[in-house]
Amino acid sequence: MNGTTVDSDMSKVKPSSQQTVLITGSTDGLGKLTALGIAQRGATVLFHGRDQQRLEAAKQEIMEATGNEKLQTYCADFSSLDAVRELSKKINAEQGRLDVLINNAGIGAGTRGSQRETSKDGYELRFAVNYLAHFLLTNQLLPLLRRSAPSRIVNVSSVGQQPIDFENVMLEGVYDGLRAYRQSKIALVMFTFDLAEELKESGITVNTVHPASLMNTKMVLETDYFGGTMSTVQDGAHAVEYLATSPELEGITGEYFDGQQRARANPQAYDKQARRRLRILTEQLVNLNESGD
Repeated sequence: MNGTTVDSDMSKVKPSSQQTVLITGSTDGLGKLTALGIAQRGATVLFHGRDQQRLEAAKQEIMEATGNEKLQTYCADFSSLDAVRELSKKINAEQGRLDVLINNAGIGAGTRGSQRETSKDGYELRFAVNYLAHFLLTNQLLPLLRRSAPSRIVNVSSVGQQPIDFENVMLEGVYDGLRAYRQSKIALVMFTFDLAEELKESGITVNTVHPASLMNTKMVLETDYFGGTMSTVQDGAHAVEYLATSPELEGITGEYFDGQQRARANPQAYDKQARRRLRILTEQLVNLNESGD
């Protein structure tokens, strides 16, 4: 794997070898390189992906690269909320602690003219995978994060954010993959701000990050919405690792980062009425209250 050397600045933020870190979407790209960096720091790393063979391959590759044998895999398809529930149950049953949750898994914009897709629950696919799955997973893992406090939640968002049209959240009718992607990412930012307020006395911090612009990931290379790449996966991984491990961010919560710098998200993310509307809708879509989560 190219670019796997951790620079001297990042080595200062090495987490304790007693920490456990879950990274969703860690079989490829940003998630995999972030897992590598955190494994180099001696933490127990929980890999998530939707293909068991790819999970095992990523685990083996990083184990060989780091010498860290405290690597575990969890397979779940985030297009199914039932699969997310099963994943969280398994993690809660098998792990005694969870110090950092990195919500990274996602689907990109696809190509121009691509058809609208739906999740196994019938929701617009990008909204479901990029946002709803992480909302549900995070809520189900909160008891474990509380017991492990001080702990951190890092939501991997994007600078590409588009306000949610609450009259057409599922983008029925005219569909555009880039709009779907951008809407899912602002939803994740709005969730970050709400959850940070809710957990402000818990010892759990919640922040969100745009890792880097147009990284050389498969997600970017496969789309035709953009003219090419602008940054590397290493750039993005350093930003995510910074949010997940840096002592400088101890106690910092409810912030949106562009790389390693605090920044401003789309204005809708600061609209408390819009956030409340999104939260009510989300809880209904994932049956949060009915299931007792």
